[in-house]
Amino acid sequence: MAKKKYFPNNWKAYKDSPDAFFLPLEFDEFMDWKINGWEIPSSVACIIREQDIKTGKVTEHVYARLSSANKRANRIMKEGKSEFLVCTHDDIGHIYPKQLSKEDSIYDNYTTESGDDWFDEQLRKEHGP
Repeated sequence: MAKKKYFPNNWKAYKDSPDAFFLPLEFDEFMDWKINGWEIPSSVACIIREQDIKTGKVTEHVYARLSSANKRANRIMKEGKSEFLVCTHDDIGHIYPKQLSKEDSIYDNYTTESGDDWFDEQLRKEHGP
């Protein structure tokens, strides 16, 4: 088996750079920038990050078409052994099996401004109260 080619990086240049080269960033600003301001490439319609509840194994699926992402999400829900995050250009949603309580979730609770879980809110929109 051939050894992977080593690609050098510039870590030493970053390490040796003076602190003045780096702008300070407050934690809240960082969270707004990286978490609340997510961006995915225009060629990607949806990203699904699935985590097996028992093993903790994470797999990430990237889709150019929403119809393909919907098929994957439906398959994951039918299997009922994983929880997953769905990220589109407009929203991020957390979906987990019914038998799993929110407190047992491997992800933080994703809640809406009203305090409801995102998935519960979507179900109410589709099927009523």
